[in-house]
Amino acid sequence: MTTAEHVDVLIVGAGLSGIGAACRLQERLPGKTYAVLEARDTIGGTWDLFRYPGIRSDSDMFTLGYPFRPWKDAKAIADGPSILAYIRETAAAFGVERHIRFGHRVVRASWSSSDARWTVSTAHGATFTCRFLYLCSGYYSYENGHVVDFPGRAEFRGEVVHPQHWPASLDYADKQVVVIGSGATAVTLVPAMAARAARVTMLQRSPSYIVARPGRDALADRIRALLPEKLAHRVVRGKNVVLGTLFFQLMRRLPDRAALALRKRVAAQLPASIPVDPHFVPDYDPWDQRLCLVPDADLFRALRSGKADIVTDRIARFTPSGVLLESGRSLAADVIVTATGLRLVAFGGIALEVDGRPIEPGEQRAYKGMMFGGVPNLAWCVGYTNNSWTLRADLTSQYVCRLLAHLDRRGFSFCAPDPASASAAGEPRPIVDLASGYIKRAAPGLPKQGGKRPWMMRQNYLLDFADMRFNRLDDGVLRFGRAGDRAAVPSQS
Repeated sequence: MTTAEHVDVLIVGAGLSGIGAACRLQERLPGKTYAVLEARDTIGGTWDLFRYPGIRSDSDMFTLGYPFRPWKDAKAIADGPSILAYIRETAAAFGVERHIRFGHRVVRASWSSSDARWTVSTAHGATFTCRFLYLCSGYYSYENGHVVDFPGRAEFRGEVVHPQHWPASLDYADKQVVVIGSGATAVTLVPAMAARAARVTMLQRSPSYIVARPGRDALADRIRALLPEKLAHRVVRGKNVVLGTLFFQLMRRLPDRAALALRKRVAAQLPASIPVDPHFVPDYDPWDQRLCLVPDADLFRALRSGKADIVTDRIARFTPSGVLLESGRSLAADVIVTATGLRLVAFGGIALEVDGRPIEPGEQRAYKGMMFGGVPNLAWCVGYTNNSWTLRADLTSQYVCRLLAHLDRRGFSFCAPDPASASAAGEPRPIVDLASGYIKRAAPGLPKQGGKRPWMMRQNYLLDFADMRFNRLDDGVLRFGRAGDRAAVPSQS
């Protein structure tokens, strides 16, 4: 029988969040042992998995990047390869690489109150034990994205590809391309592919709100030229956090004015042949779904060049030569890209149990957006939907470090939120509070949030910063216990 490797903290995922968590752990608690389990064979997570043309961030790198490692590149809105290099360079600089176990896909984790530890099993048979389990694998499936079974798909004579599994051999030069979708992936793909394709058509069932901003931050460049590197990074990061928060709050409080302003900005950048309505007039308020960012107005430049077009219609079926729409119009295509969204999963698809009791993700309430009632010594790292992912991910990592230090200081073995207090937080609602289709499809299987703290996942970095950095850990909801004391684990029943 193989002996299990034991560490204090087990981090699942070696992407942007997992590497950041490992760095924070080394910085704040250098005496802790830890390992990072990564299902794939390399560092990078999202930024290594996705290889489609133009892959980039839709958040500025001063907030998407780590607060402890300044972003040095000129572009504030960075491409995927640059972000991947940044993550790998950070891992190397902090010595995180030697703690990563590649090819270790976690399939099951079981908590024992008697031993006050998790036993974690991987797909290829390795076993680990740990005191604290930190899930940093995000909330979408790495196996496959959302695939729509369009009628007639088998009849199409060209190539059909999904952005999550982009074939390196795909040649779309001088070909007719149809990109199905209207989200962040679609608006990235269209201008990137238009540079080589004969023509690219973005086919959308319904439009999204789109905002253009410069790829470089002129004010950030001036600040970085005047101040020392670390101080400049803090100042620019703070500026962008405040402006991003104000931008979001104004849009949510004045949705009609915000929608009008967004439409006017788009109209000013479109060619005369493409009207704002229906192509850029969504039937929802700004931030009911995530805004799509186009750096340097690249989508609009592609539309003005005549190399790209946009069609708002529904698909009747695929045909041998392209797509037949419900309006009766046909779109010729050599390549069809189905940018139809992601498939969300909770906890990376890991089966969890506490003292032999299975934990169903869809039945859980999230405490501070990261822990779950009656589930000891486990945190789930998820980011913001209205701001950079890393802003919240880093706060969560710092909170985990505070929690571990508190356990050691007080002589406790574990802690878990008391689920009984969740009933006072109001009716459960989705933890990802957006109206996007891919989120609605996954909502039943994802944890829920309440309407009051600490069971509410706020989309506000400034409030979360104060709460997670300075508020008391023993808040009356978080319960603490010692090994062997099963009665100290709050029951979900």
